[in-house]
Amino acid sequence: MKLISWNVNGLRAAVTKGFMESFEKLDADMFCLQETKLQPHQIELALPGYEQYWNSAVKKGYSGTAIFTRHKPIQVTNGIGIEEHDQEGRVITAEFENFFLVTCYTPNSQRELARLAYRMTWEDAFREYLLGLDAKKPVILCGDLNVAHKEIDLKNPKTNRKNAGFTDEERAKMTELLGVGFTDTFRKLYPDVTDAYSWWSYMGKARDRNVGWRIDYFITSSRLDDKIVEARIHPDIFGSDHCPVELDINL
Repeated sequence: MKLISWNVNGLRAAVTKGFMESFEKLDADMFCLQETKLQPHQIELALPGYEQYWNSAVKKGYSGTAIFTRHKPIQVTNGIGIEEHDQEGRVITAEFENFFLVTCYTPNSQRELARLAYRMTWEDAFREYLLGLDAKKPVILCGDLNVAHKEIDLKNPKTNRKNAGFTDEERAKMTELLGVGFTDTFRKLYPDVTDAYSWWSYMGKARDRNVGWRIDYFITSSRLDDKIVEARIHPDIFGSDHCPVELDINL
């Protein structure tokens, strides 16, 4: 089974930049989006063979997630059941027979780390949510998790040490998540691969120079480790400041 996750940084804009061609080329069984930046009525996507599920922020033109799947879920829920965290359309959970698929757009800690305290609260609540799911059946989490976990996961670790996405606090929360029974699938297969990034700033021709960050993930329950077939990053696919990431898994 092939799964794709992509922060499209505004789906309506991405559609004008070849999104549908990329969608068809990737040919995934399940396709998860983050930062859709729309309400469902603001777009009509013809995706024959796919069920469509959307979670939009209360604030228009902000955040938002979607799941398109060829396999009909048992049920789909939006958010994590905590009102404080469920206003921004950041999480969709689709339950299938053998697993939960969760797509997430993690809050950014922002400039001057203005939202770092909220981010820490979010991280703890979201980890508990995932553990609750994992107690029932294995979890596949994907999305823009807004953290480069290790120095290998961004081009310039030393100069970004106290910047959003690479603070000690954010990195520690990722370590904590992986420590309670979850696997970073890309690093499981490619522990030492460098220059593998999924996001590049629009400034300074960063993408041309591959000055990037790996902040888009597939994280799975560790008991699925032997089911992982492949994990890929697709830097050759444009249309956003992020590129798609892929998980091939035998479920």
